Amino acid sequence: MSQADLLDQEPVFQLKGSMLAITVMELAHNDLERLDRQLDEKVAQAPNFFQNTPLVMALDKLPEGEPPLDLPALLEICRRHGLRSLAIRAQREEHIAAADALDIPVLPPSGARERPIDPVDPEAKKKVEKPAEPPKPEVQPTKVITTPVRGGQQVYAPGGDLVVLAAVSPGAELLADGNIHVYGPMRGRALAGIKGDTKARIFCRQLAAELVSVAGQYKVADDLRRDPLWGQQVQVSLSGDVLNITRL
Repeated sequence: MSQADLLDQEPVFQLKGSMLAITVMELAHNDLERLDRQLDEKVAQAPNFFQNTPLVMALDKLPEGEPPLDLPALLEICRRHGLRSLAIRAQREEHIAAADALDIPVLPPSGARERPIDPVDPEAKKKVEKPAEPPKPEVQPTKVITTPVRGGQQVYAPGGDLVVLAAVSPGAELLADGNIHVYGPMRGRALAGIKGDTKARIFCRQLAAELVSVAGQYKVADDLRRDPLWGQQVQVSLSGDVLNITRL
């Protein structure tokens, strides 16, 4: 076999699984003007969070009887605000047809079981030995910050937890693949479980944040200030798609 033949048989791609934090926007009403206005307000509260944010647009919760949805206009509004639509979640035929016309992937409705995709030919699959178990993700030691985190600073704890033993100023950003602990006032942004860990949590001595997020689900300052635990010692956790704030 020639060198050219050997090179031709060398694989040029690999299919890999991933746990990425992707924001899901569930559309409750077909009111694009109001959506545009409300997105303006959200972006103003946390502009960095909305920069090139990957998005799944969920249409399966839209009520019956509303006017036909203008999907291209909807996606354009999201794009203007920094939300990059990767797919839609839908079950109505008109929504699926509109997505197909735009060559956008369609995901099953919320709660539906996804069908696994197996690209291997059935006959070839019989000859393939059982694959070895994938390696366990490497767990990094907890990252501990002992000095205040100033506005404009970003601190990231890859593969583990982040512990801050001082105050976090407005405009600062904390990111962790695991949990976030702040033993002082937390006034910046805190994003835990950024690679999709839905069991991650945020703990703080004083909730005064601009934004909190767990595995892509988030609340911004306006939502947080309405919470009765604003300014108190709390933990933030995720239950399904709902971000819960409870007293410590």
